[in-house]
Amino acid sequence: MSNETTQGELIDKVVKIRRCAAVVKGGRRFSFAAMVVVGDGQGKVGWGYGKANEVPPSVEKAVKDGTRNMLPIAIKGTTIPHAVKGHYGAAKVVLLPAGPGTGVIAGAAVRAVCEAVGIKDILTKSFGTSNSINLVKATIGALRELRSQSEVERLRGVSLS
Repeated sequence: MSNETTQGELIDKVVKIRRCAAVVKGGRRFSFAAMVVVGDGQGKVGWGYGKANEVPPSVEKAVKDGTRNMLPIAIKGTTIPHAVKGHYGAAKVVLLPAGPGTGVIAGAAVRAVCEAVGIKDILTKSFGTSNSINLVKATIGALRELRSQSEVERLRGVSLS
């Protein structure tokens, strides 16, 4: 279900499209909501949510929202610096660093986030709900908690190397 397009240097992946039906006098009127993950492939990622009466405008709105809310993520080479857990609602996700050549071992929602950030090697496991919207939010929450070695050294006021 993960659609992918690249515009400029941004990667956007459609994670979920929801359809809502309102019953009116002439029948059903449908509206659509799109969840999109936007990243630059070099350590920045954001998610966007857009609603419209058609699918393409809802995706465009979501991409616009996602680019506005991009956050920097600490990555180490092609993986993450350390293991981290994230949760949002009933969605829980565990992200583990992996060696080169492992690839992205993840479900669709978590994979979309990892690929948008630019992570090439990672092991993940999701627990709780399989709701892709909450999984995306949990994954981005976990990635926000990542700290690079230099950042930890600076915060603690020590040199680890």
